[in-house]
Amino acid sequence: MAAASSVFHRVRTGSKIGAQYDQDGNLIQVETREDEEQSVKLAEILELLLAAGYFRARIKGLSPFDKVVGGMTWCITTCNFDIDVDLLFQENSTIGQKIALTEKIVSVLPKMKCPHRLEPHQIQGLDFIHIFPVIQWLVKRAIETKEEMGDYVRAYSISQFNKTHKLPEDEEFLQRKDKAVRAVLDVLEVYKPQRKYRRQRDAGELLDEESRVHSTLLEYGRIKTLMTSMAAMVNEEGKLTASAVGQIVGLQSEEIKQIASEYAEKQSELSSEERSERYGPLQQHRRALASLNKQIQQKKKQLEEVRGPTGHTCSSRVVLLISLLEKLRALVTMNENLKQQEQEFRTHCREEMVRLQQNIEELKTESGQDTDEEKVRLPGFIYNIKHNEKNLSFVYLKLSFFRCVQARRNREIAILQRKIDEVPSRAELTQYQKRFIELYSQVSATHKETKQFFTLYNTLDDKKVYLEKEVNLLNSIHDNFQQAMSSSAAKDQFLRQMEQIVEGIKQSRIKMEKKKQENKMRRDQLNDEYLELLDKQRLYFKTVKDFKEECRKNEMLLSKLRAKGAS
Repeated sequence: MAAASSVFHRVRTGSKIGAQYDQDGNLIQVETREDEEQSVKLAEILELLLAAGYFRARIKGLSPFDKVVGGMTWCITTCNFDIDVDLLFQENSTIGQKIALTEKIVSVLPKMKCPHRLEPHQIQGLDFIHIFPVIQWLVKRAIETKEEMGDYVRAYSISQFNKTHKLPEDEEFLQRKDKAVRAVLDVLEVYKPQRKYRRQRDAGELLDEESRVHSTLLEYGRIKTLMTSMAAMVNEEGKLTASAVGQIVGLQSEEIKQIASEYAEKQSELSSEERSERYGPLQQHRRALASLNKQIQQKKKQLEEVRGPTGHTCSSRVVLLISLLEKLRALVTMNENLKQQEQEFRTHCREEMVRLQQNIEELKTESGQDTDEEKVRLPGFIYNIKHNEKNLSFVYLKLSFFRCVQARRNREIAILQRKIDEVPSRAELTQYQKRFIELYSQVSATHKETKQFFTLYNTLDDKKVYLEKEVNLLNSIHDNFQQAMSSSAAKDQFLRQMEQIVEGIKQSRIKMEKKKQENKMRRDQLNDEYLELLDKQRLYFKTVKDFKEECRKNEMLLSKLRAKGAS
């Protein structure tokens, strides 16, 4: 029973319920329950954090939320991941600040590839059962990171220490360094290589380099070790030579492959050129027309996409552009038809001319001389040919005119397209607004910080001035005290001066108190204004939200009306 009563007398962890008092001012005891599993998990979490090295969890004055969130933040930063959290951790935060802090922590966990899912409300609600596996994984990851970076951090700390500090052993080494260097140089001088033998001048001249090396080493009395090292160097040189040969062969094979690929590309280009020459200008013209039609379709799609976000401001331009596109399409089809007619007319004229020439040749071969009837018919054929040539020139003129019209329409379409692109869309305006808000927040934060620095500087400067005055006053009192105590008149004068000084200090104190009260009243007034502005801001956000909802309903109703009208 006693155990049960002790359980009911314990307060739930992280509870923000204020204490209640009766009429006599005594505290009202309220029965609260605590989940034992949550308490066990909290204890295990704190043990894990202490084992990992987060000793802030030992502080009894901190709430469980501050301990857990601080431990998670410490583990994340230990794992070399950035988190947007104030380094000067704020204790006993409000609910909004807690939610923002937990959202930042939860957003970093997927970047660390944490296998466990965690929601912000679970951290804010102190759901230690779901927090425990995440803490366990973070502690394990932090310990692994500390093991990986431990040697590096230790070496860096030692190098930073050696830049400004020295150990007694280092000082002793520096003192002995010059002496040791001189001793080593003396030993090298004493035991340097000395010639034991000298080759006779009348001996035969050595031709190859190996013989000269052997002879020189025999003169100094050391041959075995140096020759073994030289043999190893010769073997290494042979290996390098073989590898260099292999590399040269590899380079040649790569060059051969590159030349083969270039040859294939040239062959494909030549075949494409032959095909283009085979099909002739008619096929090229059709391909050009197909590309123009494709560009027209793309422009039309872009115009349809632009029509939505720009709204009513660009509706007239879009309608004009669509009409121009339709006219341009009609002109293109007319141009294509004229081209086809021109081609057919040319082929017909060539066939007619060939047929007439054949007839003339046949008549010449049959009769040998022209009859009167043939003389009459031949000018008629020539007239038909000239008439056809005039028609052909007229068609050419019409074609050039339509090409000019098409070019002018293309220029107008390009100008309209540039004007449409100059109008920013709704998404761009939203992005600009968002960037301006972020810039304003940064500027206001910097301004606030600078203002705080100015205030702190002015306060410290005033404090310094008052302390200097106090020091000067105490020094003057100390210097004049012995002289003032020498006679009664000087003593009375000294006391009157002290009373005046005390009165001046009191007046200064009253002025400062008055200034303090004025600043306090101004602060309270500004705080009231700030609260009023917050109420207005909340009302504004609520109004904007309602307005957006009404706009959404209006759009739905308009879409329904359009659907009914279309049906």
